Amino acid sequence: MQHHVDIDGIRLHLGHPDQSPGDWIGQREILKQLLACWLVIDEKDLPLTPRLVGSPGIGKTTLGMAGARARDQELYIFQCTADTRPEDLLVTPVLADSGKIQYQASPLVTAMIRGGICVLDEGNRMNEKSWASLAPLLDYRRYVESIVAGITIKAHPEFRCAVTMNEDDSTFEIPDYILSRLQPTLTLGYPNRQDEMAILQYHLPFADAEMLNLTVEFLQQSHELKLDFSTRDGINVLRYALKRLASDPEHPIARDDAWREALERCLGEEALDLESLANRKRQSLGGNAVPMGLADFFFDPGSPLHPDDLDDDEDDDELM
Repeated sequence: MQHHVDIDGIRLHLGHPDQSPGDWIGQREILKQLLACWLVIDEKDLPLTPRLVGSPGIGKTTLGMAGARARDQELYIFQCTADTRPEDLLVTPVLADSGKIQYQASPLVTAMIRGGICVLDEGNRMNEKSWASLAPLLDYRRYVESIVAGITIKAHPEFRCAVTMNEDDSTFEIPDYILSRLQPTLTLGYPNRQDEMAILQYHLPFADAEMLNLTVEFLQQSHELKLDFSTRDGINVLRYALKRLASDPEHPIARDDAWREALERCLGEEALDLESLANRKRQSLGGNAVPMGLADFFFDPGSPLHPDDLDDDEDDDELM
């Protein structure tokens, strides 16, 4: 494996591919869509960089990993955060054992050089300055410029990329000029009952049927109620429940009690009553809210100066 490369007199030390195991179970259509994005069908054609969008914990990163395996390419994963800097994304200067500066290529740049696949994980947690450094990579130019190392790095023809994004509020708004380069949007939904059972059995093959069924039933009900509990949450609940059962063989806990305890400890007390949680969520989203006017931001509802109250008084005067 190539460990370093020289570009314009600068030696870049490369990273290592991700070797994590993991198979893609169910939802074959979304995998086909991802692989189609990475096809090149003509010498003038270019691969696409799709957005993999969905709730946390439903397998967006795993989908990217499965796509890399299907293409038999090295996989590199870069975890995006709110404080990611352009040099973190590209080339970082570090102090070598010799006491000299050594330039370390990020997982993204390593994938560019080796012709691998890079998954930018949770891309909408990254700020605009960092995204701007990737603009030339995500269009027909297919290169990045490292200000730190003072070099331009071109992408290998086989380099491919995808960006995962969570559907939540704790993220940055990605600028339009970047979104136009991250196309198409591939949306992952929750797995059906059969697929979810297969996923749990894959990760926890030592779990018994009763515990598996309890977990799948909970997850499927939460999906129907449009709650945010994911397959990953189910795996954590089931894993903890099994550990509690095994923790004291002399005084075993009832399976139902262990599972219920695990549910409360992992997901909170509100997870014990999904119907009530779903109702509270609907109310918080404005299901029963009274529409507010501009005046409501400046006057209390009971204030005699509230314009709506003044209008009501005038109507009463006209009726008298």
